[in-house]
Amino acid sequence: MSNKAIGIFDSGIGGTSIWKEITTMLPNENTIYLADSKYAPYGKRSKNEILSLSIKNTKKLLELQCKIIVVACNTATTNAIKELRQQFDIPFIGIEPAIKPAALQTKTKRVGVLATKGTLTSKLFAKTSDLYAHNIEVIEVVGTGLVELIEEGKIHTPEMHALLTSYLQPMIEKDIDYLVLGCTHYPYLIPILRKILPNHIVIIDSGEAVARQTKSILLKNSLLSKSTQKGEHHFFTNGTLSVLEDILFNHKISTTASYLDF
Repeated sequence: MSNKAIGIFDSGIGGTSIWKEITTMLPNENTIYLADSKYAPYGKRSKNEILSLSIKNTKKLLELQCKIIVVACNTATTNAIKELRQQFDIPFIGIEPAIKPAALQTKTKRVGVLATKGTLTSKLFAKTSDLYAHNIEVIEVVGTGLVELIEEGKIHTPEMHALLTSYLQPMIEKDIDYLVLGCTHYPYLIPILRKILPNHIVIIDSGEAVARQTKSILLKNSLLSKSTQKGEHHFFTNGTLSVLEDILFNHKISTTASYLDF
């Protein structure tokens, strides 16, 4: 059982940013990654649609004999993880915006959150904000169109730069000192964000925290790989294969990707 793969799914290629953190921390683990790009972005879908898609992805990863599932999607976590844990007898790791560290460290008492509509309007996000950010101002911005551009391979384009500038300007004017990325696609935008944001603004995403939690849950359930060899990795997409291949190539992830209808 311990040598089975860690299953990871996202509404597209964004969760590869989480995959990278997990495999850096756990190099001997095998992984299977599902990019549900056919239905991206999840952020504009209803809770019932997101739940249905998350169940579909979970069933596919169970078919592929995964031992644990990482929901590498903020929107799927905030809208579906409770039901997934109730329905399936397997450990789940979720991901949500890293509001806690930003709230604890901000000096201006103003924090920006860039996320999808599905994440920002979820009960889990509201609960987390109320718990950790009740004494600071949180400037929430819905990143409409960002996931679509990333999924189309249009990260370094004038259109992306203009869109990000329009979303970040209200946060800059409010004097935020932390920007929380509330979507696993968004870490791929960090080089552009650095050009737009003032130097003092710290960008936070949830990747490393998810990797730590994955390791913790594997240890707790005696599922940590016993192998001393580097893990094997399989990437699947039900969308445009070249987009996933480009992300893997550009970030020096040396493995192949395949099309899979799921």
